[in-house]
Amino acid sequence: MPLSEVQSQAHAVDALSSALGKKQVHHAWLFHGPDGVGKELAAMGFAQALVCLDEPYVGCGTCAACTRVVRRNHPDVTWVMPEAEQVERGLAGRSDFTNTPSRDIRIDQVRALQERLAFRALEAPHKVALFVTAHAMNQPAQNALLKTLEEPPRDTVLILISSAPDKLLPTIRSRCAKAAFGPLPLEFIANKVKTSSKKGVEDGLARQIAAMAAGSMARALALDPKALEQRRETIEAFEKLTPNDASGWIALAEVMGEDRGTAEAGIDVLQIWFRDVALAQVGAENLVNADLAPLAMAATSRVSPAGLQRRAGLLEEAKNAITQRNGSTRLQLERMFIEMFTA
Repeated sequence: MPLSEVQSQAHAVDALSSALGKKQVHHAWLFHGPDGVGKELAAMGFAQALVCLDEPYVGCGTCAACTRVVRRNHPDVTWVMPEAEQVERGLAGRSDFTNTPSRDIRIDQVRALQERLAFRALEAPHKVALFVTAHAMNQPAQNALLKTLEEPPRDTVLILISSAPDKLLPTIRSRCAKAAFGPLPLEFIANKVKTSSKKGVEDGLARQIAAMAAGSMARALALDPKALEQRRETIEAFEKLTPNDASGWIALAEVMGEDRGTAEAGIDVLQIWFRDVALAQVGAENLVNADLAPLAMAATSRVSPAGLQRRAGLLEEAKNAITQRNGSTRLQLERMFIEMFTA
């Protein structure tokens, strides 16, 4: 996909297109923003512009070079990502690795890249390296990458793609030009959900899915409408919890923590629910869970705005522990509920 076809990210695309148009491309870039908003698509389009021979610094999207970028087999474009992510994407099998596939980008991967970048480009004017989930680089890998950022090989462009740039060393961030990507508009996601669904999704459900996705197209397309319909049960179960009902906290943690996907979906439901309660506290009516408006109003009398903000922070902590630190889903949810109702 050429850079010009990346949708709803005008600010980032304009900045990148301007750099290409002036042929003033920095040797290192940090594409940062939420997951599933187009960072990787933009990085792919940027790489195409740098290796395309038919439309240099633009990228035609159809020539052999551009096509091979998309297929991840261009000799001058290197993709770097954790082994576990390679397996999840179907780019490698578990049997390709001696040990359990790592969720980190390790120093040996960075060193292998450095060896590759030391040679001249085989076909293109530039050599490009794309770090998918760049924040997954462990400390030794980040330290090793610094050498390349400080002394980049000629005609080399590094693109670091991250939804958690704060996990990168400040010295890495400071050496990168930055392209900021924001959440996608709700209507844009809702329309995509409707057109992408084989079974058809009604407008109301499409909007609800888009709201649950919090600006992430990838999350919206991954949401199961049937699972989304269970949101009422999750919300009602949560609102029945009380400070004296420890057995209730544990029971809900067990249901929500059945597996990682269920836990993430449950946390997403509660994050949107807390937003609805916050809106209800100030008299707003544009609730995502409009059918539960009476319950949201009732919830406003049971928690203060400060308490609601604290609960939202605990949700985010639990989500990060589950998704980024491989924490036990059930234990993280139990801890979260305990802190919510015992403070």
